[in-house]
Amino acid sequence: MEKFTGVNVIKAANIYFDGKVTSRAVEFSDGSVKTLGIMLPGEYEFGTSQAELMEITAGFLLVKLPGSDQWEEVRAGQSFNVPANASFQISVQQITDYICSYL
Repeated sequence: MEKFTGVNVIKAANIYFDGKVTSRAVEFSDGSVKTLGIMLPGEYEFGTSQAELMEITAGFLLVKLPGSDQWEEVRAGQSFNVPANASFQISVQQITDYICSYL
């Protein structure tokens, strides 16, 4: 899907890590929410309150998922899942554009 139609966009940005990670929330008519964002190169740790699907639309990063001590490569066109109530680490190798779907 190249574009989302019939949505509401929350005007206020989510800004993390001194502005190195930003996103905007998009609300769909069925009540689901996605965030669209950009991550600058760096290392970050995130926590989840609900399960998430992270889709990488541009860029390249490494992710260390909960319960793993291995870094996995994730490139444009790939995705990964993170369980609810967990934390995960990301090492952004180049500017990365992403979509986060809350499951």
